[in-house]
Amino acid sequence: MRADDWEELFAVAADPMLWEQHPCSDRYKEDVFRDFFQEALESRGALVAVDRKIQKIIGSSRYCWHGPERSELEIGWTFLARSHWGGVYNREMKRLMLDHAFAFVDNVIFLVGASNVRSRKALEKISGILTNRRDTKTVRGKVIEHVIYQIGKPGGL
Repeated sequence: MRADDWEELFAVAADPMLWEQHPCSDRYKEDVFRDFFQEALESRGALVAVDRKIQKIIGSSRYCWHGPERSELEIGWTFLARSHWGGVYNREMKRLMLDHAFAFVDNVIFLVGASNVRSRKALEKISGILTNRRDTKTVRGKVIEHVIYQIGKPGGL
């Protein structure tokens, strides 16, 4: 992700339906998304998803390093344009990100808002296993409970 991706990425994110089940359901608002976008740039782990057929940005995802003690990496903050829901796009994006991550770690985790049924089902479709781990974060003054899914390195222990 680069700073000049703002306009095209916000055009995708400005759809309120993208965020209706998300704990940050107001992320379609420009000021809220601007904070999210800035945080993504600062993370240095954010990627844009591009549909090569139409040469347009269709969403974003991000890596977050959790350190060598657990040999795990987080993939998250993912969103896709509704025009690209229900097909191969999320699965392919996650496959590419997982393949890359498994060159460095044994486990990938995904923190998902506990009530975000759509994202939870999407993770289960790509073999994410719901763990007993939970996390809470405060985002814009709101406490959000997350469940944690995990995918282990193929052939790993």
